[in-house]
Amino acid sequence: MALLTTGASYGFRAALPFVAGVVLGKQLVIWPVGFGIMGLASVAPWIFEVLKYVSAAYIIWLAWKVIHLRLSAAGPASTTPGFIAGLIVHPLNPKAWAMIIAGFTSFVTPNTDPLIATASIGGILMATQLFFHPLWALAGDRIARSLAGTAAEPYLMYSLAFLTVASVLFVLFGGGI
Repeated sequence: MALLTTGASYGFRAALPFVAGVVLGKQLVIWPVGFGIMGLASVAPWIFEVLKYVSAAYIIWLAWKVIHLRLSAAGPASTTPGFIAGLIVHPLNPKAWAMIIAGFTSFVTPNTDPLIATASIGGILMATQLFFHPLWALAGDRIARSLAGTAAEPYLMYSLAFLTVASVLFVLFGGGI
């Protein structure tokens, strides 16, 4: 939502330094969490299951809150958030921590070497972010031009919330994961 909103509020090109900060900022969370959770899993593997469901519940709660968000243009006095603002998004965002924990608990077994597990999760998330985060900012730019303040805007938010919940439920219960 931060990328979509930044693109909607400031335009695609102006949002790119923020996007770069967000991509690198997630790595600031992944590596300490990876080594910590893998160490914890070797002592108490059941914690993986508990953390998976707690993280999923938190992400679903955030999806509920998305329904009430609305796009808005930035005021004339506001400045575009830059690289440093993007860099601190994930370290200060409980959803990012929950998503990273969910990634480890859903896609890594407790006995996996911590370096391999963390490098895999970190690399896959970085590659995914490098591809999709600019697209989110671009989508925000384009959506704001056509939907902000219209009757269709709430339906966009309902759709985003639904897709978030569907992806969490798929990770928890579907696809043989």
